[in-house]
Amino acid sequence: MYQENIVFDSVDPHTQGRFWQELLGCKFLGEEAQGFETRLEIPGGPTLDLCFQRVAEAPGEPVRLHLDLLGGPEQSQRAAQAVKLGARRGGIRQHDVSGTVWADPGGNAFCVLENRPYSSTGPIAALPLDSADVSRDAQFWAWLTGWNQSFAGQPGSLRHRSGHGPLLELHPESEPKGPAKNRMHLDMRLESGDDAQVIAEEIVARGGRELHPNWGELAWRVYQDPSGNEFCVLPVAGGGNDD
Repeated sequence: MYQENIVFDSVDPHTQGRFWQELLGCKFLGEEAQGFETRLEIPGGPTLDLCFQRVAEAPGEPVRLHLDLLGGPEQSQRAAQAVKLGARRGGIRQHDVSGTVWADPGGNAFCVLENRPYSSTGPIAALPLDSADVSRDAQFWAWLTGWNQSFAGQPGSLRHRSGHGPLLELHPESEPKGPAKNRMHLDMRLESGDDAQVIAEEIVARGGRELHPNWGELAWRVYQDPSGNEFCVLPVAGGGNDD
């Protein structure tokens, strides 16, 4: 099993998807009435697809997952590019970070960081995720993704085993997760040899739970982590995986 997608709920997936594709330098995968997909390839590291799925109403709270973009010496240029593509100042700062806070065309908050000790991340430095218990959730996500603890003394920081690509950073939540679905979530993909039912039972044993939303017949399964953050587990890909 491996992390495959960063998924955005969007009333206008084409506009939002093209914004992120241009800002991050992603590779276009495809679009249809219900969505837009683009691919971020990290040299020497993981491949992450950004998927924008159409929803009927503009997503609101909670903002429990967002993107931190690598800025550093190019912070102002990256911010200027974002504005040119349609970003605006605003959004909600979800953790203590040195940088500027923006909102994409769909209203999703993201940060453009100042100098931080990130290296080999690609354009996305981190994926900050709210957590009710950082140590517990870091163990859960480390098992789920196969990613490793990134920095000694920072139990909430995980990174792909290659040492490349963005960090998954667990941060203390400002308030508990409510009943509303997160406006962004992560997708996992089963690999050949994975047993979907065994993984489902292990997710529950580690503090997560399976959801059964009334969305019709689905090819994937929907879960929450121990802090209530939604994620999906997708079936084995027909073409395999090069991760």
